[in-house]
Amino acid sequence: MDLMLSLALKEWAVAVEALEAGETILLLRKGGIREGKGGFKVEQNRVLLYPTFEHQKPDLLKSEYCKKVVSVESGWHPETVRIGSFAEITDAFLVAHEPAIKALLPYHIWNEQFITERLKWKPSEPVSVLLLRVYKLAETRIIPYRQEYGGCKSWMDIKELVSLENSVAILSDGEYNKQANAIRQTIANPV
Repeated sequence: MDLMLSLALKEWAVAVEALEAGETILLLRKGGIREGKGGFKVEQNRVLLYPTFEHQKPDLLKSEYCKKVVSVESGWHPETVRIGSFAEITDAFLVAHEPAIKALLPYHIWNEQFITERLKWKPSEPVSVLLLRVYKLAETRIIPYRQEYGGCKSWMDIKELVSLENSVAILSDGEYNKQANAIRQTIANPV
């Protein structure tokens, strides 16, 4: 395993916090406006988790996550960014069937309105369902914000290499496999 990493996946800070707390292993993505041709694609299976505050909307979250959102004005960015974890993307499914996506509601932090909005935005594109095995870094990194980190894009190469050495899995193998298998089963057989 390569012990240094610079590729990051940008995600709402509230979602990164939930992943780091072991409250979810699932992300729903269609990608940002600046994804490029072909839309959202998993570029690598190991990524740093980069929390972003812009575009977080409390009304698109389940009630227990609404109060955790820090609202910011469009274009705002922090002076520094906390990188506290990385993830192995163990599964990536493309799901276009609305009942299958709605069946995943118990497994993530978003509400039904979020699902409806995701399906309406770029309706010809499926939703990417990612399962992430998250690891807490042995040493949290505080990196300076750079202008190129902004914008509606999912993937970015941060300028600092981050060590993965001595990182610890948030969930045990057994707990991660139990949750991942339940989600895989739900995708294969939506009610």
